[in-house]
Amino acid sequence: MLTYTFEKSGVSLYEQLYRQIKEDILSGMLKAGEKLPSKRALAAHLEVSVITVKNAYEQLIAEGYICGVEKRGYYVMRIDQPLTAPVTTEEPACEPEEPTWFMDFVTNSTAAEYFPFATWSKLMRQTILEQDTNLLRPTPSTGAAELRRAIAEYLHQFRGMTVSPRQIIVGAGTETLYNLLIQLLGRDKCYAVEDPGYSKIGRIYQGNQVPLRYIAMDSGGVSYEALRRTDADVVHISPSHHYPTGIVMPIARRHELLRWADEGAGRYILEDDYDSEFRFVGRPIPTLFSDDEHQHVIYLNTFSKTIAPSIRISYMLLPPRLLEDYREKLGFYSCTVSSFEQYTLAEFLSRGHYEQHLNRMRKRYHQKRDAVIDCILSGPLAGRAEIMEQDAGLHFLVRLDTALPDGTLRQRAAERGLRLALLSDYYSRPDTAPQHILVVNYAGIDMDRLPEGLRRLAQIWEEPSCMTN
Repeated sequence: MLTYTFEKSGVSLYEQLYRQIKEDILSGMLKAGEKLPSKRALAAHLEVSVITVKNAYEQLIAEGYICGVEKRGYYVMRIDQPLTAPVTTEEPACEPEEPTWFMDFVTNSTAAEYFPFATWSKLMRQTILEQDTNLLRPTPSTGAAELRRAIAEYLHQFRGMTVSPRQIIVGAGTETLYNLLIQLLGRDKCYAVEDPGYSKIGRIYQGNQVPLRYIAMDSGGVSYEALRRTDADVVHISPSHHYPTGIVMPIARRHELLRWADEGAGRYILEDDYDSEFRFVGRPIPTLFSDDEHQHVIYLNTFSKTIAPSIRISYMLLPPRLLEDYREKLGFYSCTVSSFEQYTLAEFLSRGHYEQHLNRMRKRYHQKRDAVIDCILSGPLAGRAEIMEQDAGLHFLVRLDTALPDGTLRQRAAERGLRLALLSDYYSRPDTAPQHILVVNYAGIDMDRLPEGLRRLAQIWEEPSCMTN
């Protein structure tokens, strides 16, 4: 007869009994096929209620340790022990911590202090009150109708684009949309990206194991001739605001690319318009999507750059010819953005708050950019730095007067707590890239630390090996 003792604790009697029988089975004290006492007999022996034994047996049956055979009783099941890893006293490896930088010229996040907290929180409360149970229902796979209408109206009013809300697909960040487009257009197609360009785009295509080509840039953007020499079917470009060079593609080059798309069946241009809202001089550049008469251009944009990185809401515009394919191939996906955020953003757009926010941001970032440039040109780097491109949105380029290779420059800066982004970092082959060009992502720069950061950067020139030839 099974004999067990029970402790007075917060653990119920049946659970204590279940654990002890289970332990005996796993240790081999109770063999496979061995018959267990009846519920009544075991209860009497242990001086507990029949219900206690019943509950313990039922739990063991549910987990597969014993089985009950009608009119015969309960039997121990055969349990094959899993292979166990060797015991080690070593501490598990921890993920390396991100270094803490005194100044980070790489991070291109927007300034948190500019976020419209008061307006956004008010709209959130309003959304809860007005939408009520709608917040608990799933939105269409393409996004909430209210948000898509608000985006379409905004694009018409401020970008001169005439689109239907049904052409708009909402997703949680442009990376999500890139993956959807690969599924929509096909993994059998060859994709091309700008070189130099935002490295994450190429990595996403590589991660999807699709053929990938890097297309050289010239003063007009991605090279038309270089593109024609490839077998690319889809080209991913930022014609209005290229990162990191800041190049704005002229109209002649845009027409060349549209002609390239017309020449081949199934060719498409992905127009990534990621921060075109932050143009400080003149009117916004017309989109390539607006010039496309033959439905070869897919337009992408995001609110992460203009509102906050945590607002993971992006969207794309599909030409009408692709809408039916999207519904058939990808319509089963759920929308990746919460309905709460979608309804809140829809109100932010439709009530004019987004326009007001952008106007404030343009003014503030314009002032901040000019202040950063002034610090560079009048501070410790005076005479050692040349501003190359300052109308590139939330970043600009600086040519440094040094003979140091980029790798050494980056290392020595890191030793001083400075994280640098160099133009060569954005080339598929850094060894072929122009050297000594700093990419300054100024939006998130701490202005109080900037003078000291520039002083530390200038220290590199004090070393004899840094002098130009």
